[in-house]
Amino acid sequence: MQYPTTTRLFIHGQWRDAANGKTQPVLNPANGQQLGQLAHATQQDLDDAVASAQQGFETWRNIPAIERGVILRRAAQLIRERADAIASLITQEQGKPLSESRFEAHAAAEIIEWFADEGVRVYGRIVPSRDAAVQQLVVKDPVGVVAAFTPWNFPLNQVVLKLAAALAAGCSIIVKAPEETPASPAELFRALADAGVPAGVTNLVYGDPAEISGYLIPHPAVRKVTFTGSTPVGKQLASLAGQYMKRVTMELGGHAPVIIAEDADIELAIRALGTAKFRNAGQTCISPTRFLVHENVRAAFTAGLVRWAEELRPGNGLDDATQIGPLANARRVTAIETLIEEAIAKGAKLLAGGKRIGQQGNFYAPTVLDDVPLDARIFNEEPFGPVALIRGFTSLEDAISEANRLDYGLAAYAFSRSAKTIHQLSQRIETGMLWVNQPMTPSAELPFGGVKDSGYGTEGGPEAVEAYLNIRSISITHA
Repeated sequence: MQYPTTTRLFIHGQWRDAANGKTQPVLNPANGQQLGQLAHATQQDLDDAVASAQQGFETWRNIPAIERGVILRRAAQLIRERADAIASLITQEQGKPLSESRFEAHAAAEIIEWFADEGVRVYGRIVPSRDAAVQQLVVKDPVGVVAAFTPWNFPLNQVVLKLAAALAAGCSIIVKAPEETPASPAELFRALADAGVPAGVTNLVYGDPAEISGYLIPHPAVRKVTFTGSTPVGKQLASLAGQYMKRVTMELGGHAPVIIAEDADIELAIRALGTAKFRNAGQTCISPTRFLVHENVRAAFTAGLVRWAEELRPGNGLDDATQIGPLANARRVTAIETLIEEAIAKGAKLLAGGKRIGQQGNFYAPTVLDDVPLDARIFNEEPFGPVALIRGFTSLEDAISEANRLDYGLAAYAFSRSAKTIHQLSQRIETGMLWVNQPMTPSAELPFGGVKDSGYGTEGGPEAVEAYLNIRSISITHA
């Protein structure tokens, strides 16, 4: 699909330029060339988006959930029909291989369908009263206008997770989508509008992130805030939301530990973790990063992971032969270089990668570091790139202690054939999501979220819909 010359704002069912005509460029991470431009919202645009969302909420909340579900399922079908075109946009603006982009587009359709059905299952209840003359009810109502802030690493699905749950609950939404990857979220909004979502229910803006969050979060019409991004920014936004008593869902950073026990299936671990580690060039919040490997299997696992990294084919994501694309922006390349250089200076051993690829674009070689010191920054700060960090252990207690050492608690992985070991890890690893003997397998029906500094709330499962509902109790004495 040809990249649009200008990606516009979507407010009250209309595609429009910014009120003052301001735009900013969108770059291709594979070659640094300009793909197009996007409209940069002003305060007037935000005022219009809020007014639109208020109107849209009053319309959408009064449409029966089963009818809302029909519209959402129609949108999901349109996304499936347009998946190849949407995938092309994702790859052009974000860089990931086309196969990953296609998967993201089809996954978006599945997520919308699941929440369309889950919205019909928002049940209240009748509570037996202590007085026969009194009827007691618990009801659930949509919270209202939602402000959502989404990142560039999964430009379609990070929007879908928030939007589908909010719409299923009966809310309207304003999405501040990523400026680096604007065109693919725009296609999602186009599909929703084409499916029959009324004007005002969905609104899409781009612009200065701090200005938009600083305006939308305090706005009295906004009743719910949801954010995916780094922990430092998440803390700032949560603090701002707290000043105005806004409901918040935060899906923040991670630094996922992997525990590979002495009895693990090493070939399975190499395949599963090789796939998970280098998916989207490691730019995944649930990417495995800290590999804690039992000393008795460390050599075999390390050799296998190095082989996996060296055999990956980097290139432009539009080439079907590409297995790993560029990093999404030049900032990530600089950050990864700095972290890796510091780790090597502290004694880490470079076994694979560790360098840029080519003179054009944001390509960085899949990297494996062994014997990474605990005080290296890369072992303490989320790397968000194609680098695996290995350390050995002999005691499972030590591995668990290291897995829990950081303030992050988003995702973790474990490999073992022992039911006892698996049970122990399941009970003691401090994480919102744990995958055992498999790669990452998030799905709409499972909670997706973290603990500790990785945030609170979830963007999957029925719990995700609950986050967009007010729960009220009603007690009635019948005359």
